[in-house]
Amino acid sequence: MTTSLPDTDAITIRVARRDDVSRIATLIMQGAAKQTMTDAEIAAEAAHPAYLEAFAAVLASPDNTLFVAEQAGTVVGTFQITLIPGLVARGRRRAKIESVHVAPERRGQGIGAVMMRHAVAFARENEVGLVELTSNKDRIDAHRFYRNLGFAQSHEGFKLAL
Repeated sequence: MTTSLPDTDAITIRVARRDDVSRIATLIMQGAAKQTMTDAEIAAEAAHPAYLEAFAAVLASPDNTLFVAEQAGTVVGTFQITLIPGLVARGRRRAKIESVHVAPERRGQGIGAVMMRHAVAFARENEVGLVELTSNKDRIDAHRFYRNLGFAQSHEGFKLAL
């Protein structure tokens, strides 16, 4: 039996809008490395007004862009890009890709690859010399996905929750 994958040409990448916020929050929670919430808990959490406030802050920042991947009118993925100026390498700008998530039922269909191609193209258009991302250590499938796209696991990351 042959399974056909959806046409990735039918994937549209666009800048997120305010009415996408609840869906984006849902995708992020569904993609958590240790997702323990029920669908009802995720839906209730995604409706929290803090997500709209966070979206407004991202939207107001000229160095941040939040994208969604849309297929047949449904948001099926999301990612955020932050442009970072710096002094390293004669002032090379970096792009940090964060919160890359594809709807669980749509994974393995090429949507993530379309999103990452768009992210890298966006970085090039913004004269970025290095694209970086981090991924939770427990997201082994995501690590394989990024390596297959040419990303190198070159650094160890550290966090300090405040």
